[in-house]
Amino acid sequence: MEQRAARLAQGVLICALIVAPLFGLQARAATPQDATDKPITNPPTRNPAAIKEGNSLFRANCSPCHGLSAHGGGRGPDLTSGRWAHGSSDSDIFHTIAEGVAGTQMPANSFQDSETWAIIAYLRSLAPAARTEVSGDRGKGEKLFSSAGCAVCHMVKGRGGVLGPDLSRVGASRSTAYLAESIREPDKDLSDGMLDPNNHYGLPLIYDTVTVVLPNGNELTGVAKNEDTFTIQLIDAGQQLHLFQKRDLKSVRHEHKSMMPAYSEQTIRPAELQDLLSYLEGLRGE
Repeated sequence: MEQRAARLAQGVLICALIVAPLFGLQARAATPQDATDKPITNPPTRNPAAIKEGNSLFRANCSPCHGLSAHGGGRGPDLTSGRWAHGSSDSDIFHTIAEGVAGTQMPANSFQDSETWAIIAYLRSLAPAARTEVSGDRGKGEKLFSSAGCAVCHMVKGRGGVLGPDLSRVGASRSTAYLAESIREPDKDLSDGMLDPNNHYGLPLIYDTVTVVLPNGNELTGVAKNEDTFTIQLIDAGQQLHLFQKRDLKSVRHEHKSMMPAYSEQTIRPAELQDLLSYLEGLRGE
């Protein structure tokens, strides 16, 4: 009996030694590391093949939001500036790509670990963007932000209007060139609105001009804050919120233009624009 028990125990031990590594390999394939509190290292950094693969993956999957060269777009921030709002380590970037960012338009992605590492290798290979030197005075820019009427529509750190996008961290997510273009030519690249992550039926929100025709024929123009197949929530120029059943409206018309006026050089002089850009560039959230 004792010999049989000893042989049985030995067999169990051998099975454990064989099976355990198999389960270990499966766990490592599912997550980038076994303990999330340990730093992750990016194996293919500076590997030309990995960088090339990452470039292809980025262009196919990430460029619609972040731009073909990762310099940012209407939805996603510039990824070449060295500013990482959700952590700058390889581990942080890995988890941002894999898990997404709740409450934003950054979704979770189902890349294989090796593909995620390749994307990170590509991003690391990009030289920091040649930042446009902003020569303006930030204090003057902050005053101009109020006097030019920007604060009427845009919120910064909980203060301001809600007709346009919140700019509390715009300096961390948009390049200076993008900001300048948005001021001079707001219709050129309309910003996307924040989607409710729990609303699976809403239409994509864009800060364009929306006009609804009421049953009496009157028109109301504003920005859609929420819209689905049957309803629309509209904020008008006076920042009043309206909720309509589409069946009660004569029409809903989206125009690919911004309600924000274009600020020409006659409205905001080049030197003043530099002041305003200096202020906006410094808005990077907490």
